[in-house]
Amino acid sequence: MATGPTGGRGARRAPQAANDSRARRREKEEGAPGIKRAVPKELHPEQALFQGERPFPVLPACDHYAGSERFMRRALQLQAEHAAPFDVTLDLEDGASPGREREHVELVAGLIAGAENVRGRAGARIHDYASPFWRQDVEVLVHGAGRRLAHLTIPKATAARQVVEMVTHVQATAAAAGLGREIPIHVLIETHGGLEDAFKIAALPWMRTLEFGLMDFVSGHHGAIPSSAMRSPGQFEHALLRRARTRIAAAALAHGLVPVHNVTIDLDRPEQARQDAARARAEFGFLRMWSIHPSQIDPILQAFAPEGADVAAAGAILLRARDAGWGPIRLQDTLHDRASYRFHWQVLQRARLAGQELPNGVAEAFFPR
Repeated sequence: MATGPTGGRGARRAPQAANDSRARRREKEEGAPGIKRAVPKELHPEQALFQGERPFPVLPACDHYAGSERFMRRALQLQAEHAAPFDVTLDLEDGASPGREREHVELVAGLIAGAENVRGRAGARIHDYASPFWRQDVEVLVHGAGRRLAHLTIPKATAARQVVEMVTHVQATAAAAGLGREIPIHVLIETHGGLEDAFKIAALPWMRTLEFGLMDFVSGHHGAIPSSAMRSPGQFEHALLRRARTRIAAAALAHGLVPVHNVTIDLDRPEQARQDAARARAEFGFLRMWSIHPSQIDPILQAFAPEGADVAAAGAILLRARDAGWGPIRLQDTLHDRASYRFHWQVLQRARLAGQELPNGVAEAFFPR
């Protein structure tokens, strides 16, 4: 009896084999029990969902800026006492008085390396490329506080090549200091050239965020953008500013970086900071925002926190995915797989950072003490 591909038993069984294959694929897509899983369910989401890939950085939604010694010490105290985490950036660019740049950077390095930096989430904004002090900033900070330096922020770049030179110097200084770690780099996009090169900048090594510098960007248009666009609602309505925000967020997200929104200058209205953060998140995809006054911290954190319903859904999906060995599942007539698991994992991480209550079993499964 023929058993080959052209006749006999093999030919008669071909349609049945094809049907069996389709059935197995359908069962796998629907998360049917009994299917062999490729990934052990005991794996943590960071292991199961990002094999060979770099997970997207999940950062506190607020980065609080302070420049004078009094405000820097107060910022670190607030950070240590606050229930939900936020980052602190100690400012060398605008914080140092002329002629006291060395003294100021040594103070900042001492604060970052010292006992007041309880959370270990303090970084620094250095001087810009055109300043004669940026190399000094890097040398003092890396050698004096490199092991605890949460990030370095580079302002006012007018071209990607400037950022390349600055990042290369940071890398060389870190190697000379024997740090054995990358120092995350945050870059402010606040010039025409910086916006033009946003995608090139985002592709550089050690990068973690792209940040919009609204005030300098508006000033750089020489009056073509009115001063009313430095605050809401104008900042979200002017076409040139909408274009800038869209490009910065797109460049950051395309390269796995966090897009960071600019400050709210209405210091007496904390609610305005919350509204600005909510619009930045919903309309442009920003995931983090600057604070320049303590009263803005909580409104910003609240605006970027995930909705309770989204947190509940993410918890249910990921618990079911874990039980299915991280293979595809069907839940409420919707297919979920690794792509959606990554999305929902980020929702849970953001919720945890915001201090939100997690669904039953989620903390025990994914955030063990």
